[in-house]
Amino acid sequence: MTAASGTAGRGDNIPTPSVFDDPAVERAHRRRRVAAGYRMLARFGLDEGIAGHITCRDPERTDHFWTAPFGAWFGAVRASDLILVNDVGEVVEGAGPLNLAAFAIHSAIHRARPDVVGAVHAHGLNGKAFATLGRPLAPLTQDACAFYGSHGVFEDFTGVVLDPDEGKRIAACLGEGKALILANHGHLTVGQTVDSALFWFLTMERSCQAELLARAAGEPREIPPATAALTHEQVGREDVGWFAFQPIWQRLVAEQPDLLD
Repeated sequence: MTAASGTAGRGDNIPTPSVFDDPAVERAHRRRRVAAGYRMLARFGLDEGIAGHITCRDPERTDHFWTAPFGAWFGAVRASDLILVNDVGEVVEGAGPLNLAAFAIHSAIHRARPDVVGAVHAHGLNGKAFATLGRPLAPLTQDACAFYGSHGVFEDFTGVVLDPDEGKRIAACLGEGKALILANHGHLTVGQTVDSALFWFLTMERSCQAELLARAAGEPREIPPATAALTHEQVGREDVGWFAFQPIWQRLVAEQPDLLD
């Protein structure tokens, strides 16, 4: 593994993600991040029974992804628990059933977006509530600007996503963005690292909460478009999303080191 120690060159002192020379080391790294992601969802109350899924692309078999078995308690998922799923929905490594909604959505996203390494979807309370409004996040806060111009709304709610064709429509609606609000459902995020996808999910959940609170209190003032675009360049970059997850990673590993097993 080669870890970059420089900055992004923008005067903000943001380091760059690690680069891996060994696919086995990179695979272990990604799997541990996925396990930490499930723990994050449970730790912050973003799990909802069996709803939700996190995936990461395998570094060698790039049409395969790793995810937790269907029905696993998010708060106990370990790296060794993950299953490897191929491009037709077969579990080819690990033990446990596949979440069919995870396959319908994530397989389409990974296929459409070769740059995506990690993808996250869960049913957080604020994400669900905001999704009933059928509109994108407004640039009300600095954090919300991470999604300015880089997320959309999938308006076609038809129930639990089990149809691969619906997964393709979701992927098409996501386009080149980092996030998608699924009307009457919740939200999902993607990243070029598992870390960034996880941070985008958490901060989008909280940005949904902030907007709901602001609109309940009165008429919030939006950040002007030029400033929102500038702020997006500052807080919405992939390296920033990756770096922002590192304190969460440190907290989870300190509190729950068994996730690394």
